[in-house]
Amino acid sequence: MRFSTSGNHRNRATTAAPRHGLARVLSKAGVCSRSQAEQWIRDGRVSVAGRVVADPHFPVRPDGPPITVDGKPLATAERIHVMFNKPRGLVVSASDERGRDTVYTALAAAGLPWLGPVGRLDKASEGLLLLSNDTTWAAGITDPATHLDKTYHVQVAGQPDATALAAMHAGIVDGDERLKVRRASVLRQGGKNAWLEVVLDEGRNRHIRRLLAALGFDVLRLIRVAIGPLPLGDLAKNQWRRLSAAEVAMLDRRGRR
Repeated sequence: MRFSTSGNHRNRATTAAPRHGLARVLSKAGVCSRSQAEQWIRDGRVSVAGRVVADPHFPVRPDGPPITVDGKPLATAERIHVMFNKPRGLVVSASDERGRDTVYTALAAAGLPWLGPVGRLDKASEGLLLLSNDTTWAAGITDPATHLDKTYHVQVAGQPDATALAAMHAGIVDGDERLKVRRASVLRQGGKNAWLEVVLDEGRNRHIRRLLAALGFDVLRLIRVAIGPLPLGDLAKNQWRRLSAAEVAMLDRRGRR
């Protein structure tokens, strides 16, 4: 009697771990960014099963042949999640071609491993910035499909009235993008300026600045004070702290679609 083994072969094939590009595997391990991994590979620092691989897209399985960097086995880094109170003037970049200070200048003395920014704040903006080497967690927070609210306190020149607030809710078209807010309200007003609380559930490049400029208001200060349910709190400017396990879980958007 003959037994067919084709079905068993198909089962093994379908249950095997998927292959990913080598640079992506290094990034997912939390040891470096994707761009850094690509450079390491091109520099000949990465080997798979003892053979140097120069192609960042070389397909490997995370549970496949051993990967080494500079001759040392690749190990998954400890997952670190950091909150940083970014001051105005720092660039959110690992390095800057113009030599400007970056957020990593403040973190350099902490002895932390590679951390990538979870979202962005432009140079002139301040406040809550998350950094992590947990790329899956970070992707869940930044994915537009999760609609995770970001809350900002914005000082503007002038006195926005109910009509201006309604226009912020309705939105404007700038180029090929529609810019609007989830919520906007006046926190306080002075003689020549006002503070607004603005909540976004999506974030485009310079979203709030472009929207307010289109409505005739110059932004004087822009501070992110919360991401989802996580507030900046009383963390001092230019300081950082690790998130607690409860805070990490609170922001974890995987499986919440």
